[in-house]
Amino acid sequence: MGSIIKIIDTVNEIVGRIVVVLAAVFAAIIIYDVVMRYVFNAPTRWAFDLSKQLYGFYFILLGGYALRNNAHVRVDLLIERFSDGWTRIVEVLGYVIFFFPFTWIFLTRSYDFAATSWAQGETTYGAVALPIYPLKAALCVASGLLLIQGVSQVLKILFDHREEQEIHQ
Repeated sequence: MGSIIKIIDTVNEIVGRIVVVLAAVFAAIIIYDVVMRYVFNAPTRWAFDLSKQLYGFYFILLGGYALRNNAHVRVDLLIERFSDGWTRIVEVLGYVIFFFPFTWIFLTRSYDFAATSWAQGETTYGAVALPIYPLKAALCVASGLLLIQGVSQVLKILFDHREEQEIHQ
């Protein structure tokens, strides 16, 4: 179990570290566009659309990384009063009842969405026709990364629970 957890966590960590570079890239594009527009009075046609797409990649692909690093929003008002055992049960049930069905639907729908876009060669409808299918494909990749990170999180909960039971026996 430990190796599966380590592989999944490492994949999302690497993806997160690569994707975070996009923040610097789209910030540089925005600065470039602002300078061109207001200093040289020569706005670009592509910078705004491209920065929006890069932000989309950045935002969507960091879901698995955020879950791996507990950077997601949690509402622990109820379970903070539970014992460690009950907290683990509630967390696993939360993943099984809510998280896994949501991410599965997200994965299957985004796959169909991306496949259609890719087959059509879909582009933006602005002044510059940027391809949009890579961004839609990123939705599918992101949902897959989120799904496998959920598996890792559940395995961590169950693995820790087994360790605790072995210590008490």
